[in-house]
Amino acid sequence: MARGWYVRVVKPAADRLAAGGLLVVTAPLLAVSAALVRVRLGSPVLFVQERPGLHGRLFRLLKLRTMRDATDAAGRPLPDAERLTALGVWLRRLSLDELPQLVNVLRGEMSLIGPRPLLPAYLPRYSPRQARRHEVRPGLTGWAQVRGRNALDWAERLELDVWYVEHVGLALDLQIAALTALRLVRPSGISYGGHATMPEFQGTLDADGGSADRAGAPGGRA
Repeated sequence: MARGWYVRVVKPAADRLAAGGLLVVTAPLLAVSAALVRVRLGSPVLFVQERPGLHGRLFRLLKLRTMRDATDAAGRPLPDAERLTALGVWLRRLSLDELPQLVNVLRGEMSLIGPRPLLPAYLPRYSPRQARRHEVRPGLTGWAQVRGRNALDWAERLELDVWYVEHVGLALDLQIAALTALRLVRPSGISYGGHATMPEFQGTLDADGGSADRAGAPGGRA
């Protein structure tokens, strides 16, 4: 199967068909999870944030909330570690917070499999090679997620994203889907060492040119 035909026609159609089926199957689980968020964290139940999609175009990504809206005296959000709740940790471990993104797949904004959509602030920080991650639609899961997820540093993670773009195909997507199912049974790589979530990406020095990697600040909700 020609790669271009698969990416442009087959993959989007299969994504929508599978996302619709998964929404039906997971509806009870999503309803229970949403109810728990409503009781424990209050409204809103959904976390909505703009993320770059195909070719860097912004879309509104949907997630179940996993953090409290806690701020310091100046009104700034507290670090992720102080806002992430026990319920949020549980939802993230089982990837239940990602279920609303099936709606993003149905809209054509995301794929089931592809590089995870990151923050718009990262767009100017990518090297030319790293920016290639936006040549395909972002996914609920991807090559970097099954190869280490947030336990990887940014350079490794972004290189795996680009590798996926260069090798995308039906066989690879089926392999990632199978490995994702295994990760759901045995979760790992939920967070980066010493952080509640993934630290912010500040840029990576590589062969294509870029700023030095200064990841360290919290807040990179990936």
